[in-house]
Amino acid sequence: MLNPNPLIRHLQKPPAKFTKSDIISFIEENVIEMVNFRYVGGDGRLKALNFAIQNREHLENILSTGERVDGSSLFTFLEAGSSDLYVVPRFRTAFLNPFSEVPALDILCTYYDKDGTPLESAPENIMRKAIRALEEKTGFSMEVMGEIEYYVISEKDPLYRANDQRAYHESEPFVKWEQLRTEAMMAMAQTGAMIKYSHSEVGNFSDNEYEYEQNEVEFLPTSVEEAADQLIIAKWILRQVGYKYGVTVSFAPKITAGKAGSGMHIHMRPMKDGKNVTLDNGRISDPARKIIAGILDIAPSLSAFGNTIPTSYFRLVPHQEAPTNVCWGERNRSTLIRVPLGWVGAGDMVHKENPLEIPSDVDLSDKQTFEFRCPDGSADIYLLIAGLCVGARHGLEMPGALELAETTYVDVNIFDEKHRSRQEQLAQLPYSCKKAAEYLRTQSEIYRKYGVFPCALIEGVARRLDEYRDENLRERISSDHEETMKLVRRFLHCG
Repeated sequence: MLNPNPLIRHLQKPPAKFTKSDIISFIEENVIEMVNFRYVGGDGRLKALNFAIQNREHLENILSTGERVDGSSLFTFLEAGSSDLYVVPRFRTAFLNPFSEVPALDILCTYYDKDGTPLESAPENIMRKAIRALEEKTGFSMEVMGEIEYYVISEKDPLYRANDQRAYHESEPFVKWEQLRTEAMMAMAQTGAMIKYSHSEVGNFSDNEYEYEQNEVEFLPTSVEEAADQLIIAKWILRQVGYKYGVTVSFAPKITAGKAGSGMHIHMRPMKDGKNVTLDNGRISDPARKIIAGILDIAPSLSAFGNTIPTSYFRLVPHQEAPTNVCWGERNRSTLIRVPLGWVGAGDMVHKENPLEIPSDVDLSDKQTFEFRCPDGSADIYLLIAGLCVGARHGLEMPGALELAETTYVDVNIFDEKHRSRQEQLAQLPYSCKKAAEYLRTQSEIYRKYGVFPCALIEGVARRLDEYRDENLRERISSDHEETMKLVRRFLHCG
């Protein structure tokens, strides 16, 4: 089986069919010495619990029962007096650790409470509830893919310098960290991530001491749960490879004033009976328009999950490769939701360029997606994607969704001065964590519907955002480079 994942090649089956006995046989036949449980903490980072395998009975026990952890040290919303949790392995997520000197198998885990049920307030479980509510209440599901932008920060190299803010799809030697990116990309593929491509991004620059090189990795559409898992693993891998090379990898939304920041765009495609229904006879379908409208309707509060630190709002300004207003459009990069160029009506371009190839009439409409462009690397990935599923359900249920889609459609660059009047007609995204918290409280009923988001979690997220006290921070220090850089350094390793 042609696949970079060693478990898939060895077991000759897809991850969804991995069983405990499969995992044990792979460990025995490949002389694996260690099992690592991994799970996401409240800070969004991947945690680790390491087991040195003693014997088969020990291995059976690990995989059969999971293990206890102190939830109060992982999540701020759990009190020490009643914080014992279980972490239970999900066998389909098992992967061979690409970095461990000791042969090790890593498995992602789910949090369970003392009663043996999924922890209600765990972000991953909230995402699962959001998926179920969408499917059960509307009959639609979603496939998702993410794209991660990040900076590699290194000492300056005087040779073959790319032009400032002009490194889009640049190659070596004009960019210096293509090898880091491709090594990380192969490590991701070996863990089971479905990668579309990677490339150098536009936002390179330098200062007196350091080089800042922006890159991007984009994934392929898959189930919501798999998409979230691969984004979380990818961030861990990029940091690991960066550490190996002796450079800093940062997903921070803003690295310096006046330069493009880094986003984490989420692409979506609504599914019905296993088919992508984004398009209908070459145009954006009514269900897709309703979903877009629903997400736009709650977009200001989605920032509470997708833009979670003060510097998130230093990125969401005009002319900085990021959205500022609640609108959507086709192939329009000034909008919050963009429907990128598809392949419908493009003809058989490969045949035209390669006449020896037989003309193809394959329907490529299933490739079409739309992307939500405001999140960044500080996002709580599980809660953000849960919120997007809530928005999709909300749009499909919402009266007047098609009318909202019509009034928020934009076919011009709203950052162009001559279109200022159109921009002023549109709602704005929050300008601070505090404002995002206000929107979250105002729109909380939409998230709480069908028991998806617990009240306590919504209030906890809003309270954490309030604590930054950043209501007027952007206008207060955005012209003060030294103060801006203090803030940037504070959140350099967010997410």
